Amino acid sequence: MLASSVSSQSGAAIASLAFPAMGPVGVVAVRQWVAAVLLLAAGRPRLAAFTAAQWRPVLGLAVVFAAMNLALYSAIDRIGLGLAVTLEFLGPLTVALAGSRRRLHLGCAVVAAAAVVVLVRPEPSTDYLGIALALLAAVCWGCYILLNRTVGERLPGAQGSAAAALVSGALYLPIGLAALLHHRPTPGAVGCALAAGVLSSAVPFLSDLLALRRVPAHFFGVFMSVSPVAAALIGLVALGQHLPPVSWLAVLAIVAANTVAVGTESHPRGHRSRTVAKHDGPTGPGGR
Repeated sequence: MLASSVSSQSGAAIASLAFPAMGPVGVVAVRQWVAAVLLLAAGRPRLAAFTAAQWRPVLGLAVVFAAMNLALYSAIDRIGLGLAVTLEFLGPLTVALAGSRRRLHLGCAVVAAAAVVVLVRPEPSTDYLGIALALLAAVCWGCYILLNRTVGERLPGAQGSAAAALVSGALYLPIGLAALLHHRPTPGAVGCALAAGVLSSAVPFLSDLLALRRVPAHFFGVFMSVSPVAAALIGLVALGQHLPPVSWLAVLAIVAANTVAVGTESHPRGHRSRTVAKHDGPTGPGGR
């Protein structure tokens, strides 16, 4: 589980190194194509056999998947890895709290909202567009979780995720090619984008599958709350992106709110937490 989280955030950090040469759009396009190839090999979807009822959530998942990754990487380019991933984490937190009437969950929502206010507090240097992009990624992640659940109910194995990755990769063909022709990427930048695709798709996909065979799915969902902390630490060590102390406290508050919310959800035995998703494949979107 730790390898999954660190790999995902390391992939995002490496991807950011290619932004100057390729731009976020070019990097995301390469990453989507890598994800499509990997998931097609793993899921082997029988596309011709899909019904209209199966295609609808798959297409919705593909659009959300594409928008989520572009919004997140664009946010990382503007406001840094730690802050972008923390704000994006509001997506699964909202899904976990939606519809709950428990006072504990209401308290979690209040804590998370207060932490967000601290993180986005107006300052002369505040990048509001970057914050908006991170929040858009959060909305997409929440939609992804709900759509992924529907896809999982209607299609066996990883077929739905693989089909969504294929469609998402196809959507990026004209956009990605135009971006790459405009930016003229260097070999090093392409290597970073490919590495990001592997680290944020293949490694988490395999790690999650292995982890979910050994630990309860609910515990897995709680553990994934470390992702914003991992992102902030990797951003600090690898990219030199410093968060002020008050922002660190806000990050930890959002992590704590998510941990409590997920840890106190009622789950049928053996049912996987809906807030887990964030990788390519059956355990979440590769957007991480």
